[in-house]
Amino acid sequence: MRLTRVYIPQPLSPGAEVTLPESAAAHLTRVLRLGVGDACIAFNGDGCDYAATLASVGKREARLVIGQATRVDRESALGITLLQGVAKGEKMDLILQKATELGVQAIVPVWSQRSDVKLDGDRAAKRLEHWRNVVASACEQCGRAVVPAVVPPASLQAALGALPPHDTRLLLDPVGAHSLRTLDLGADAALCVAVGPEGGWSPLDREQLQAAAFGGLRLGPRILRTETAGLAAIAALQARFGDLI
Repeated sequence: MRLTRVYIPQPLSPGAEVTLPESAAAHLTRVLRLGVGDACIAFNGDGCDYAATLASVGKREARLVIGQATRVDRESALGITLLQGVAKGEKMDLILQKATELGVQAIVPVWSQRSDVKLDGDRAAKRLEHWRNVVASACEQCGRAVVPAVVPPASLQAALGALPPHDTRLLLDPVGAHSLRTLDLGADAALCVAVGPEGGWSPLDREQLQAAAFGGLRLGPRILRTETAGLAAIAALQARFGDLI
């Protein structure tokens, strides 16, 4: 029987007793009805799964005893960063969830000229926390023990300036010069895929992306929505060069 996995963002070591985050405690004890002595799997993003046992359950708190660590190898050697124009509400959640399941290493949310969503201050911080929780939850479900980074949202220009080096930078474009057939990537390549928001990239956005060495990638003759385009590209790249085989 498959054991429930729970993300605990703190150091874990065999023999330690840790307090579960409130949301995780509620899910294990109220939704799944686990009780004292029941087993689960804990992970913190360090690449290991930890056997764990529910040690105590209170009204608002639950504690786990951490057991043996097991190294988990579910990361793709193809290092994909998704540079994603911020989409509305549930669309953004879907993108983050499925991109995590498909094996991206990092997600860079950006504001562009045609972004419909604008967040400042506390709202931006709360949204970032929500996005990171979505990614952690997706890791719980899909078995990943390394949690993809989600960086704070920034303007496209600022995000491009902060990007680490990549072997290849791709801009989804129905008339782009590249296709999956013409790309030449190694199995351990590092690449960044840029996907615009609902309104697409503006001419200025495209100039900035091209100046940052992004080349156009065609994904067939149809124009895909923002919540489809990045996921289709990641899946196709993983199937062609990564671990979707």
